[in-house]
Amino acid sequence: MELIIGGAYQGKRAYAKKRFPQAVWEDGESCTLEGLLAADGVYHFHIFLDRQMRAGADVQGLPELIMEKNPDLVIVSDEVGYGVVPVDAHERAFREAVGRVCCQLAKKADRVHRVVCGIGTVIKDA
Repeated sequence: MELIIGGAYQGKRAYAKKRFPQAVWEDGESCTLEGLLAADGVYHFHIFLDRQMRAGADVQGLPELIMEKNPDLVIVSDEVGYGVVPVDAHERAFREAVGRVCCQLAKKADRVHRVVCGIGTVIKDA
C-alpha cells in the first residue's frame, strides 16, 4: 500500500496519477466500500471516511480491512487536522478519525508521500 497525503489543492491527485499511470482510480466522494477494496487507487479518501461516518460506520478497522482485501491500494487523502478546531461535533470527530486512520495506514504502508505545491516527497520508504 502507498499513502499520499497533503493539504487541500496541493496537487496530490496529479502527483498520484503521474506516479501510477496504469492505475484504475475510484473517487472517495462516490465510491462504495466494495469499489474501494477492488480499485488500484482512491483519491478523496478523507471524503470517503466522512461519508462512512455519516452513515454510522466505524472507520477505525478500515486500515486492517484494506490490508487484508487490497494491500496494493494507493490512497490519496487530504490532511484535515490543521487550523481552527470546528465547533460542530461531527466535524471534530471526522478530523480526529481521518488523523487516526491515516496514522494507522502510514504504519502499514510500504511508502508514504507528502505533497506540497505539487512536489511529492517520500517520507517513509519501507
